[in-house]
Amino acid sequence: MLESSRRKWIQLSAAALSLSGSKTRAAEPAKRRIRLGVSTYSYWHFKGDKPPIEMIIDQAGELGFDGVEVLHRGMAGESVPYMNQLKRQAFRNGLDLIQFTIHQDFVSPDAQVRRQEIDHTLHCIEMAAQLGTPSIRLNSGRWKTIASFDDLMKVKGDEPPLPGYTNADALQWCIDSIQECLPAAEKAGVILDLENHWGLTTRTENLLHIVNTVNSPWLGINLDIGNFPGDPYPEIEKIAPHANIVHFKTYFGGGVWYTLDLDYRRIAGILRQANFKGYVSLEMEGNEPAATAVPKSLDLMRQVLG
Repeated sequence: MLESSRRKWIQLSAAALSLSGSKTRAAEPAKRRIRLGVSTYSYWHFKGDKPPIEMIIDQAGELGFDGVEVLHRGMAGESVPYMNQLKRQAFRNGLDLIQFTIHQDFVSPDAQVRRQEIDHTLHCIEMAAQLGTPSIRLNSGRWKTIASFDDLMKVKGDEPPLPGYTNADALQWCIDSIQECLPAAEKAGVILDLENHWGLTTRTENLLHIVNTVNSPWLGINLDIGNFPGDPYPEIEKIAPHANIVHFKTYFGGGVWYTLDLDYRRIAGILRQANFKGYVSLEMEGNEPAATAVPKSLDLMRQVLG
């Protein structure tokens, strides 16, 4: 009788310890998997026929991406029924529409030109809200003193200002223009994510100056790992803690404009160190057909990002 009671006490004690350990483990925060998206830009680099975005959404779902980033210039139209179809297509594939990538340019001494660019941005905010994308990729713009984008790439974005003006002028135009867009962004619930794109924000200090000066929760940063003229890693370290979304560049088949030999594992480590929790969105910028290069890119993303 005594031995039976002793065995029962041991069993109950072990069960209690097991339960206690389970509660402790449950209280520990789970590590979140970085979610992976793909930009429709990966399938169309402004050359040749535009592939239907509906097709890209279907392929993204089949490959196992988590979301799709929609390139404005790649769309077949801007009607509400068309945008609703894209939204429906994404939902049926279990995908988020994560970002609406637009092209605008606030770097101009002409107030009327800047007004047109502001109006374009406001229109795109409405489109993003209709699509259900929580973010817009925003550019600062550039001087256009180097007319060809191909030539701009040859000098790694180092473009001189217009005669009689300085980069300080351009920074203020960009700040003022973004501030005009913020009320509409807040009303629509769409974050404006400024990218370190070729132009004024090629330099990290310019990007951070604009964002810090505007100082709004509705202006964030889109970190592009392939848009740095020099050593990218110190610049990625500066931007990563402030980034809402990251563009993941690959160059299978050689780059359309240039090819970078990036240390993707090092970049992934920088993102983890910065506690990055947002989407990493693929921009495959190589000459290899997207049908083979995008799956290769996704495999690479999974390898380094987990």
